[in-house]
Amino acid sequence: MTIRLAPSILSADFANLGRDIAAVERGGADLIHVDVMDGHFVPNITIGAPVVKAIKRVATVPLDVHLMIDDPDRHLDAFADAGATMLSVHVEVLPHLHRTIGAMKKRGMKAGVVLNPSTPVVSLENVAADVDFVLVMSVNPGFGGQVFIPRSLEKLRAVRTLLTDAGNDAPIAVDGGVDLQTVASVVQAGADILVAGQAIFGQSDPEEATRNLRAIAEKARASRR
Repeated sequence: MTIRLAPSILSADFANLGRDIAAVERGGADLIHVDVMDGHFVPNITIGAPVVKAIKRVATVPLDVHLMIDDPDRHLDAFADAGATMLSVHVEVLPHLHRTIGAMKKRGMKAGVVLNPSTPVVSLENVAADVDFVLVMSVNPGFGGQVFIPRSLEKLRAVRTLLTDAGNDAPIAVDGGVDLQTVASVVQAGADILVAGQAIFGQSDPEEATRNLRAIAEKARASRR
């Protein structure tokens, strides 16, 4: 499976968001990752559907929207209307996860499910055949620039096994602490979509940073068994 890079605008300059998005697209970004936080499920507040709609007007690659909110079911239509291509929701807040996955697909979005660091992989067992992708959080969500949790590597492997056993070759995304030092290990552990914020937008040249991260990721992917 091809490696895809998804720069996270959480670490971008919001006063120059169009400029920053254009830079990472020139560097080879495959997706733009948008973190939506409500100040309840996570302690930070970021953006909502109107900003996603604005980003859609300037981005030339698909939008990967990650809902870190208490009641995502209420807002699925809004983000579909705003232009989300991929939408991911947290298993921790959804008592009817199968229904939510179906609702996202019905709106034409790729349906993803997110696991926090302390959430066991087995919580996906009953929807493993249904998801379009799984996002493994390798930091506790809410803020950018955190340090990668090493145990996430084993979690990536476990998710891959679960999906394979369910007959699903859906990609696995990883989000949190992905940088030049950790990217090879997460790719070798099974990650296919790499969400990176500080490692790209925190650098003086986001375009070059995107290229450098991809180069290491592609080399690691070539050696993956």
